[in-house]
Amino acid sequence: MAWARVCASCCQQLAEAVLPTTGVGVAEERTPLLSSAPASLPPMPSVHRGSGTPNAGFLCSPNGFASSGSVSEVCGEVGLSTSSSSFQGPEASGAAWPSVVLLPDLEQNERQGECVLPGAAPAGLAPLKPEASWSSSPEPTSCITARIEAETGTRDRGRNGPGPGQGSWLPYCHGSPETSEPRRVQLLTVPGLPAVMLLNGDCSESLKKEEGTSEPPRENGLDEGEPGDETTGQEVIVIQDTGFSVKILAPGIEPFSLQVSPQEMVQEIHQVLMDREDTCHRTCFSLHLDGNMLDHFSELRSVEGLQEGSVLRVVEEPYTVREARIHVRHVRDLLKSLDPSDAFNGVDCNSLSFLSVFTDGDLGDSGKRKKGLEMDPIDCTPPEYILPGSRERPLCPLQPQNRDWKPLQCLKVLTMSGWNPPPGNRKMHGDLMYLFVITAEDRQVSITASTRGFYLNQSTAYHFNPKPASPRFLSHSLVELLNQISPTFKKNFAVLQKKRVQRHPFERIATPFQVYSWTAPQAEHAMDCVRAEDAYTSRLGYEEHIPGQTRDWNEELQTTRELPRKNLPERLLRERAIFKVHSDFTAAATRGAMAVIDGNVMAINPSEETKMQMFIWNNIFFSLGFDVRDHYKDFGGDVAAYVAPTNDLNGVRTYNAVDVEGLYTLGTVVVDYRGYRVTAQSIIPGILERDQEQSVIYGSIDFGKTVVSHPRYLELLERTSRPLKILRHRVLNDRDEEVELCSSVECKGIIGNDGRHYILDLLRTFPPDLNFLPVPGEELPEECSRAGFPRTHRHKLCCLRQELVDAFVEHRYLLFMKLAALQLMQQKASKVETTSSTLENGGPPSSAETKSEDSIGPEAGCEEEGSSVSGLAKVKELAETIASDDGTDPRSREVIRNACKAVGSISSTAFDIRFNPDIFSPGVRFPESCQDEVRDQKQLLKDAAAFLLSCQIPGLVKDCTEYAVLPMDGATLAEVMRQRGINMRYLGKVLDLVLRSPARDQLDHIYKIGIGELITRSAKHIFKTYLQGVELSGLSAAISHFLNCFLSSYPNPVAHLPADELLSKKRNKRRKNRPPGAADNTAWAVMTPQELWKNICHEAKNYFDFTLECDSVDQAVETYGLQKITLLREISLKTGIQILLKEYSFDSRHKPAFTEEDVLNIFPVVKHVNPKASDAFHFFQSGQAKVQQGFLKEGCELINEALNLFNNVYGAMHVEICACLRLLARLHYIMGDYAEALSNQQKAVLMSERVMGIEHPNTIQEYMHLALYCFASSQLSTALSLLYRARYLMLLVFGEDHPEMALLDNNIGLVLHGVMEYDLSLRFLENALAVTTKYHGPKALKVALSHHLVARVYESKAEFRSALQHEKEGYTIYKTQLGEDHEKTKESSEYLKCLTQQAVALQRTMNEIYRNGSSANIPPLKFTAPSMTSVLEQLNVINGILFIPLSQKDLENLKAEVARRHQLQEANRNRDKAEEPMAPEPEPEPEPERAVEDVGSSQTAKEGPSSLNLQG
Repeated sequence: MAWARVCASCCQQLAEAVLPTTGVGVAEERTPLLSSAPASLPPMPSVHRGSGTPNAGFLCSPNGFASSGSVSEVCGEVGLSTSSSSFQGPEASGAAWPSVVLLPDLEQNERQGECVLPGAAPAGLAPLKPEASWSSSPEPTSCITARIEAETGTRDRGRNGPGPGQGSWLPYCHGSPETSEPRRVQLLTVPGLPAVMLLNGDCSESLKKEEGTSEPPRENGLDEGEPGDETTGQEVIVIQDTGFSVKILAPGIEPFSLQVSPQEMVQEIHQVLMDREDTCHRTCFSLHLDGNMLDHFSELRSVEGLQEGSVLRVVEEPYTVREARIHVRHVRDLLKSLDPSDAFNGVDCNSLSFLSVFTDGDLGDSGKRKKGLEMDPIDCTPPEYILPGSRERPLCPLQPQNRDWKPLQCLKVLTMSGWNPPPGNRKMHGDLMYLFVITAEDRQVSITASTRGFYLNQSTAYHFNPKPASPRFLSHSLVELLNQISPTFKKNFAVLQKKRVQRHPFERIATPFQVYSWTAPQAEHAMDCVRAEDAYTSRLGYEEHIPGQTRDWNEELQTTRELPRKNLPERLLRERAIFKVHSDFTAAATRGAMAVIDGNVMAINPSEETKMQMFIWNNIFFSLGFDVRDHYKDFGGDVAAYVAPTNDLNGVRTYNAVDVEGLYTLGTVVVDYRGYRVTAQSIIPGILERDQEQSVIYGSIDFGKTVVSHPRYLELLERTSRPLKILRHRVLNDRDEEVELCSSVECKGIIGNDGRHYILDLLRTFPPDLNFLPVPGEELPEECSRAGFPRTHRHKLCCLRQELVDAFVEHRYLLFMKLAALQLMQQKASKVETTSSTLENGGPPSSAETKSEDSIGPEAGCEEEGSSVSGLAKVKELAETIASDDGTDPRSREVIRNACKAVGSISSTAFDIRFNPDIFSPGVRFPESCQDEVRDQKQLLKDAAAFLLSCQIPGLVKDCTEYAVLPMDGATLAEVMRQRGINMRYLGKVLDLVLRSPARDQLDHIYKIGIGELITRSAKHIFKTYLQGVELSGLSAAISHFLNCFLSSYPNPVAHLPADELLSKKRNKRRKNRPPGAADNTAWAVMTPQELWKNICHEAKNYFDFTLECDSVDQAVETYGLQKITLLREISLKTGIQILLKEYSFDSRHKPAFTEEDVLNIFPVVKHVNPKASDAFHFFQSGQAKVQQGFLKEGCELINEALNLFNNVYGAMHVEICACLRLLARLHYIMGDYAEALSNQQKAVLMSERVMGIEHPNTIQEYMHLALYCFASSQLSTALSLLYRARYLMLLVFGEDHPEMALLDNNIGLVLHGVMEYDLSLRFLENALAVTTKYHGPKALKVALSHHLVARVYESKAEFRSALQHEKEGYTIYKTQLGEDHEKTKESSEYLKCLTQQAVALQRTMNEIYRNGSSANIPPLKFTAPSMTSVLEQLNVINGILFIPLSQKDLENLKAEVARRHQLQEANRNRDKAEEPMAPEPEPEPEPERAVEDVGSSQTAKEGPSSLNLQG
């Protein structure tokens, strides 16, 4: 466990980072919920930092990005920490700061649900993979292994300015140093609006939903304060160690200085040197201070005599075989640093990014260059295929050719020589290994790596002569030697390194989990010694780099869970370790699963049939998804065995999220590859030596016939039962004895040899879904039978999703509250006197309290659930008071008892709903004494099944109708369904409801996506079994044949059998190593398109209960308006196929679209657990909440802090960091700091491309945001090319007819209007108008806005008639929707007058010309070219941002209003406190807010009048 040693030192660092929190003025102003430090600490000397320098953040960051000191210079590039002075004043952008930002209330409630995937999704979304792992980095135990290239520029900047390690992350300078009176921007919340959202869709709600799993599960409806909230109050992390600079003396180059911070390890300086352009070729060296060697793993602060200006000397060390290999690997990495082949091949967590192709390098620099050239002529003509109405959907532009990829050839070949290993006599001369090189000039040389360095020897390919050759040049670095012997190498290597350090770090850092590309260009296959070596040494767990060889995965996974978690630094360290080990385990498990299916691993039971074989590789246990020994006979056989692993994985995910100390789950990864499902699990110590019967001390190994229990397991599982809503229950075993369980019977408990309590087989953690489980003699509620349920499914393991269980309990809780409130009101109405008299005995709250209850009672009773939450909060307190009451008032207890009974609570004194997961389990019997409980539980399950059909699915369709969610492809639709707890098997039902919906036209996009998803999922099911019969040599032929049958219009494609290529003399009849389950190897070749489509329709009916009206792909495209290219993308992503990037002629009837050469690869599809950064996520949510309340600056600080913590846990690349960066960019944009907005958004785009995929809907959104910020920064051509890219991606992913396309086209049209390309602009704006009219109806305010935008362009073209016509349409809509007196209507009417005057003037002029001919005296006509500011205003409006200038008087009024509300809140709070002696725990919410307000007011005093805090 290489990383364990290092992390001991990290622990210490983190512990020391938490300074004592007592300080002047700190205690009163700290926010309890958030560990943000006070905003009013006295600034330390020299803390005004320039916007380039990052802050100190945390010391030992995730994959080792130290966010302080030297490496943090680079991290500034990467965004690991964000500077406080990014809130600079107006001078940053030259724009004036508005005083207040208001969310547009009319047409701008643009899309409150971004693209449904801003954050990381709880289940479906694969997250990402930190570059070098703690284990795999060349420095074995490095805590900092991610190699972020130090940009030479950053270093230099760091030299002059104060160091980045100085100061904490606190925002010291609220304005910029130059502005005398800094102003703050605030968001004003309008009381009349339902939810004021600043961000288009970055609403905290959407994130909360996605993050379903990551917030600690709510205790059964009663919020009991989240664990950890109490502790975070005391933690203020402020790191005040100032950085200093040291001088580095390396051989052969000028000395240079380096900014470092005391918490860094010596090792981190090594990493920076291995990455710098001028020292990158060194790997084997040590650092010396005054002649003493520094220890790799000591912290700089512990080095005696190290101070500002110290000189560190780089001393070359002698090589060992290991060091020589690391050196060669490093040189190979440097040579391949710009080569994208690893990303196309899905290797080593590389993935693609194309942003730099569209921005011409880094936006930050180009911004400075292009500032003055605002109106330079720019080519705006988009390619034909992007224009509205184009039918063409080319594939090649998806991966444009990057100029940097034209590889600069430094060497032709660098590989291990065939003379390795050196013979004994040469070993004793210091030879370590031999290399063979062919230079670019075609010179073949043989090189010896010796302990002293590298030199040429006299060996040839066939003759071994280890003597040095001439020139006799010994170099400590291979690069220096190659520079000597090859001029081309010298020149090209220098250019290559220059380019390497110029790339944005986010293009280079590895992602935490592998992302695969479904298309790739034709690539040359080049020689690569490292790749070859890795392939042959089977690279179990990177043996080269780890002491102790293979990793004990189980020990690592469990030890990280046991790390302490009492305070923030401990939790961060623990979460980081868990995340790191998980991503490493996922990578190893994926590699192992592929090796198993490819037949490269020996089974542990080789004599059994191939389906039943099991494997162990690299300390991971692999089993196949087949029903071994009829284990699942009663549940659906092989089909059940196929779904069980994913159910089990969901169980593991859930128990991991609850995170109970002392209860352990196995590392689990499910891999689908080549038609097989492989489950990879870590191995419980000792389980292989014992029989299963002996090991299992809890649960059942035969689905409930023999059942055992164990008190320790009951105690541990009892702790999970509340958050997971699992009921503790009794079952009968085969001897009719009662056994108590707190999980389903299949859940097994095994105590490993390490003494830990493991649970496994969690496939029935959640209750069964009765809609798909017909039980004889049981009637389902009417809602279910109306919808045609129960239906027989192909297996009996259908469970409800955790999200559904949570939603159902929430729904019941609201119901419970309404019932209780109604009954209490009725009682109170009749017995007011008695209520007040019982007060002295500690009964219900006083009449003052009950009066307030009065007002919310009826509302709670009749409103839709979820809307009267504030009132319900009071009812909840009341209910808790009654529950905690000691029975003095029987009536209120009666109320609670009745309400509990009505909603099915298991307790009669408090709301508590739990499910018994064993109900309706075949083979499980319950004792007689529990029959009542069992009956109630059955009813509860029926209610849950009905709730899914009557609430969740209609709720989803309603959200889609209101565009609260905007899925763009199958994956985002699936995500939206899962967030609401709807399983994919209900897809047919969702589509039925869409078809029957009165707003059918507004749901057209959902219908198309749904049909496409239904077709591709059905095809995937067929493809799975199809592939199982194909042997490896026929794989590309079989896949291309399947794709032809699925997508090509060619009527009778013929499969090429693999025997064509090489005819073997005698075909071996019975091959030993056949793939598992393989039958006749050529059966796949007889499939026809007619047969495949018939099967797809059959599968759709059978699985999804939906009737498809099509018997060929062309008919499907015709009937449902689908695109073949979209279907190709969907099926490729679902099955892992990678195809050649070229234009396919799907519609040709003369030749098939695909040949076997077009199928490049097949990748695994991997499902795994995504560990979460809980503290960071709480910060993120609090930041969002602050922003919505109008505290922009506080929100910004919290989100900055969340970013630091996310970076700490996940490394630099992760979906959640992406959401964080997008929100930060948005805030900086609103606060007028365009440069900072651009920089953050650029990172968000790069990260989205790398982590989610280059054409993922989320990436499309990010491109649009970036284009807006580019336009605001006067980078017009860049903005256009980004918008064109977004439009192309959207056409590919969905097509033109999507509500989001209207927004995109409005953006493009406005930018084109701004650069005076009127005709082009009109094409896009008129398309946007058509789409908006279709999806929002002709009378919507959005349509009015769209008409106005079109009218403005016609005005600029001087076509006043058309302009008038459009503006009249808009005016009519405003008038009917908003009335005559609304300012929008007035504005429109003014504009109409103005247009009419211009039209009249034009007509006069024309008449003059007709009358007088050429001698006419013509007054000059005023044609308005749009100003950039007016275009930007409109862009802001359509993207949901509106600025409102406020006068000083307004500010004064607002301030008075805020103060008044503040006092009111205080008064209420004090009264509540006085009146609630019995409440078990006050709501923690208002506290932090008050703290921030106090901070705000103290700043207001300091900063002057105009920086006030607004609370809506």
